[in-house]
Amino acid sequence: MRERINNQIRAKELRVVGSSGENVGILTLEEALKKAYAEGLDLIEISPNANPPVAKIMEYGKYQYEKSKKQKKAKAGAKTTETKSIQVKVGTGDHDLGLKAKHASEWLKEGHRVKVELFLHGRSKYMDKNFLKDRIDRVLHLITSPYKIAEEFKKGPKGYIMVIEKV
Repeated sequence: MRERINNQIRAKELRVVGSSGENVGILTLEEALKKAYAEGLDLIEISPNANPPVAKIMEYGKYQYEKSKKQKKAKAGAKTTETKSIQVKVGTGDHDLGLKAKHASEWLKEGHRVKVELFLHGRSKYMDKNFLKDRIDRVLHLITSPYKIAEEFKKGPKGYIMVIEKV
């Protein structure tokens, strides 16, 4: 949504904030525009949904610059989380499970979600569901960092999946 400036503003009355941040009060659109032009600045509608709408007297380029700085700061503060994946098979050995659990622990400490996939091929697709759940539980018992289960043990396209995330 773009802000309306100067003659694009449609409201008849505006709550006007001055160029130095002081509250000027409620003015008609014509009075507010005259005041802005007298200072050599623009009238920018900041909050169009307020009653009456709020407008600020300032240079439009400076307003855009401050707005983009705020957005960049907010974006830098937001941390992205990925869903990392470890894949085990029915016959995966204990040492390999330990390594995969170690990686999963590191990812959890970084704040990522971890998807534990039990990859099934051939005859292993028809094994007992409880046996297959025990295979995934073997990996989960080896993970050292605290976690909670985000998605329960369920059937996926290549086998069974369980998703865990940091507590």
